[in-house]
Amino acid sequence: MLKFGYVAMLTFTVVGSFWLELALKIRVLKRIKRALMSIIPIAILFLIWDAYAVANGHWDFDPDQVLGIYGPFGIPLEEYLFFIIVPMAAIMTIEGVRSVKKHWTVGDEQK
Repeated sequence: MLKFGYVAMLTFTVVGSFWLELALKIRVLKRIKRALMSIIPIAILFLIWDAYAVANGHWDFDPDQVLGIYGPFGIPLEEYLFFIIVPMAAIMTIEGVRSVKKHWTVGDEQK
């Protein structure tokens, strides 16, 4: 059961914030390209940091707590998903707050 710990955390993150897409009609997934353009460059930087840290023995991933599917640089699948799911959840959360507080504009929106 320990093997699914990281997957469980990611699942709870999805369940905890992705419902906002339906309940508040925040339309983040309709603008997925925009979201990914903001997430992927930072995710790449963190994955490089992960690869460096693992290669130099600064940290590792407990094989008992991951599924055992590894991508480039020996980083587990769950870690790659983490850098997409968690920022997406954050975007959905902030968009949920914005949908409730109607007057809150950010970014490149017209005031």
